[in-house]
Amino acid sequence: MSKLDNRIRVYRAEHRMSQGELAVAIGVSRKTISTIEVGKFVPSTVIALKIARLFEVPVEDIFSLAED
Repeated sequence: MSKLDNRIRVYRAEHRMSQGELAVAIGVSRKTISTIEVGKFVPSTVIALKIARLFEVPVEDIFSLAED
């Protein structure tokens, strides 16, 4: 199974946003953001789209499939 890479931490840093602030902004827990960032949890399509919308970028700029 392919691994989902993400650049959430990069986008949070660029926007000076904590995991908690991002979580509140999209309606999830801070732990959800943390587990997505480290690759332990694959977000739902809705969560991925909410994150992309918040940072005003295409979802593919934040999430990508890791090369096998």
